[in-house]
Amino acid sequence: MLSWDIAVNRAINNAVPKVYNVLREHPYIEELAKRLREAKLEVLNNLEKYVEETLQSVKNNGGNAYYVHDEKEAQEIVGKIVGKGKIVVMGKSMVAYELGIRKYLESLGNEVWETDLGEFLIQQANEPPSHIIAPAIHMTKESVGKLLKEKLGGVDENSKVEDMVAVVRKFLRDKFVKADVGITGANAIAADTGSVLLVENEGNIRFTTVAPQIHIAIAGVEKILPTLADAMIEPLVQSAYAGLYPPTYINLTSGPSSTADIEHNRVRPAHGPKEFHLILVDNGRVKANKDNVLREALLCIRCGRCHFHCPVYRAIGNIWGDPPYSGPMGAMWSYIVKGDTKPAMYCAHSGNCKEVCPMRINISRVLEHIKNLGLHSQGKDK
Repeated sequence: MLSWDIAVNRAINNAVPKVYNVLREHPYIEELAKRLREAKLEVLNNLEKYVEETLQSVKNNGGNAYYVHDEKEAQEIVGKIVGKGKIVVMGKSMVAYELGIRKYLESLGNEVWETDLGEFLIQQANEPPSHIIAPAIHMTKESVGKLLKEKLGGVDENSKVEDMVAVVRKFLRDKFVKADVGITGANAIAADTGSVLLVENEGNIRFTTVAPQIHIAIAGVEKILPTLADAMIEPLVQSAYAGLYPPTYINLTSGPSSTADIEHNRVRPAHGPKEFHLILVDNGRVKANKDNVLREALLCIRCGRCHFHCPVYRAIGNIWGDPPYSGPMGAMWSYIVKGDTKPAMYCAHSGNCKEVCPMRINISRVLEHIKNLGLHSQGKDK
């Protein structure tokens, strides 16, 4: 736990002040957050309608769209698209982790690489993620240096962070060039256009969505927003409340690559991917949406701010929750996707999470509700 204390305290000291600075310097962010909550509630109130609209919009763009109920269905579809013996690069996707996509593709004989630096580190260490946007937050600079020395060479525990990043950059550049398939998540999806929005700082997602000939985006149905204008808001709000504003990149993908440079006739593909596939995932989300208390969790934009203000997370870290979901939001999502009530039991109900949540989710209330559901279930078993 000593390593955890050092690592998380460094991260908190870096991240928390930055969020307050961003909100002070860019006051419009809070207004955007209010608009985003309203737009997300519109979709949750008419979820079936917006799922169908999104699927059709993707097809209208020349892409392929699927709706899956669970992990097995998702794996089967991804497996059919990818095949065997391919090189696959993955942008950071918690839903892909939730569904076991990387390990499934590896079991088929594919070479699969996480390309987000944090995800790459935990892949190499064979460890679960410890934070929703900073999966390797439990690693100190020194432990990262030791890991990279063992796996890639060229650096050690005394190296500068910049040198560690450079070693990984060089290694992954080769994978991007050779990759057959790129897999990402989605920060937001526009129902009216079928467009996928992704926010990042490293540039790995941009490579993953453009370099390979096939791009697969996997996302929960709660990521749908009514219009492209609505969807554009989420990357801005997410990055601001993560303390990483402005984001270095916002990627927008609407189907396979295209060109209209001959007689302004738009044809597909062009230089980028020949195929685009969007997989919309239920996996407990539709059931949660029918529960008036639990559905609040579906508003989560994965900014990770609640983690840093939660005394329980700061004390016990990534053992709280079912990977990839940790911390206060992770306790909610552990129940939604796995039916696990145990993470909710850790909540001390300090209420800090609600105060800092950009979507104003009453996380403590949701977790209290999950606790009651767990106790009720235990009573039935007896």
